[in-house]
Amino acid sequence: MNSRTTPFDELDRKIITALMANARTSFAEIGAVIGLSATAVKRRVDRLRETGVITGFTATVRPSALGWRTEAYVEVYCEGAAPPRRLAEVVRNHPEITAAMTVTGGADALLHVRATDVEHFEEVLERIRQEPFIRKTISVLVLSHLLPESLEAGVTHPAPDDASELR
Repeated sequence: MNSRTTPFDELDRKIITALMANARTSFAEIGAVIGLSATAVKRRVDRLRETGVITGFTATVRPSALGWRTEAYVEVYCEGAAPPRRLAEVVRNHPEITAAMTVTGGADALLHVRATDVEHFEEVLERIRQEPFIRKTISVLVLSHLLPESLEAGVTHPAPDDASELR
């Protein structure tokens, strides 16, 4: 990320909102809604990328379409103080872990795990527990998403039907 301070104004927010809704929206379409030329939108997007505000563009895929039908959150409790760097090394070795973070409270880390089924999840959990510094885990299986349109549910927000939503 660029260390220099960059102004971030309401037009930038509108551009980011449009790109978060649909990263494939053209600069011309965004510009038409917010009152800028396509070139001006592109310059702003380039600046937002250069300064690290926009970190990339991606496709969001429904996990079940890829066979990941079981989802869980796993609290990890470590023996002693496991450094976040070491925890990061461990979670990178498990492709089923889709998100991991250190947390406050009793647990040292929280993992978001996706698996094909409960048996697969159990196998992943056993692999995680084999790490010598992990004392215990507590798992919670996800039954359903109360906000099915959330990123955690594996769905991106649909592009607004009415461009005035960006205004």
